[in-house]
Amino acid sequence: MNVSRRNWLKSASLLGGVAMLTGGTGISKLSAEEVKKFNPRPFATPIRLGSNENPYGPSSSMREAMTAAFDNGCRYPWSYNSALQEMIAQKEGVPSDHVVLVAGSTEGLKITGITFAGRGEEIISGLPTFLSLMDYATVWGADINWVPLNQDMDYDLDEIEKRISPKTKLVFLCNPNNPTGKLLDKNKVMDFCQSACKKTVIFSDEAYYDYIEDPDYPSMIELVKKGENVIVSKTLSKVYGLAGIRMGYLVAKPELAKKLRERVVANTNIMAIEAGKAALKDEEFYKFSLAKNLECRKMIEATLDDLGFEYIPSQANFVFFNAKEDVSELAQKMLAKGVIIGRPFPPMNEWCRVSTGTVEEVAFFNQAFRELMA
Repeated sequence: MNVSRRNWLKSASLLGGVAMLTGGTGISKLSAEEVKKFNPRPFATPIRLGSNENPYGPSSSMREAMTAAFDNGCRYPWSYNSALQEMIAQKEGVPSDHVVLVAGSTEGLKITGITFAGRGEEIISGLPTFLSLMDYATVWGADINWVPLNQDMDYDLDEIEKRISPKTKLVFLCNPNNPTGKLLDKNKVMDFCQSACKKTVIFSDEAYYDYIEDPDYPSMIELVKKGENVIVSKTLSKVYGLAGIRMGYLVAKPELAKKLRERVVANTNIMAIEAGKAALKDEEFYKFSLAKNLECRKMIEATLDDLGFEYIPSQANFVFFNAKEDVSELAQKMLAKGVIIGRPFPPMNEWCRVSTGTVEEVAFFNQAFRELMA
């Protein structure tokens, strides 16, 4: 775990002062200096709260790094990868040969799907969850063994382990899960992965790991360090605000990392490499992103509480709530009010995922939703 992250989370107690919003109405304004440094997206309708994007960034330091790298834009990026790869390795506490750079973690998920599950082979996954790995694997002939979430909206780890067979080449976990935002019990998920990785490869999608409120919650990279058959994906798209720049990475033991690296298609680019290096150094932006996300998540939750809507306590940059109607229909109503919300996630078609945005965007969502429910 990032040491600076752990220390900050503990000392800040997850921004308890920020959480004390008066019913979601306390709106904090950014100073001119904050606007310059943190680059909030301009307020414009329809506001986009359907893709789990960070509404801030790239930060001024990331933008400066990309601009300075323009003169190298005529060159291929291969010889520039190593510095970022080493920074990530130090951050995660692994040797650099454990790190595979990819153009956003989605590419990492896709290449994993085709590397470890081909025609007639199987991937086991919970449902609903983030689908990129499974969708891509099915294009290449893999079968998906879907296991519904349990009554607590968690991955049913016991049932997943029961279903592992010689046909199973990969088990996919998204933790915190997208779209629920739910975090698995840290002891249960560690025990499961330690056991199941003896039978097949475990893939832990940790795109939202930075938002976890427990500063001691372990990444499954701890198992990678022990040489287990575990692959972890992380991204700079979320808390670092680089979704449009496309930078992510996989962490796995060298034998698995080599196989994955051979399947990389999009690769990185000069601007993404420099943005990534700057992002990992920009502690101020990192803390700011976490603080604003928490503030806006509390605003959404306060509105849902006030209106009596059930939601799942989130450990991510979105909230998943029971809309009490088909989300496709709700989406059209909200779009008419200038808000884009998340798509349906079968089979939970009446549950809506709404992303955090800027404070102004979330206040707009809250008002529009209240009007719609009046």
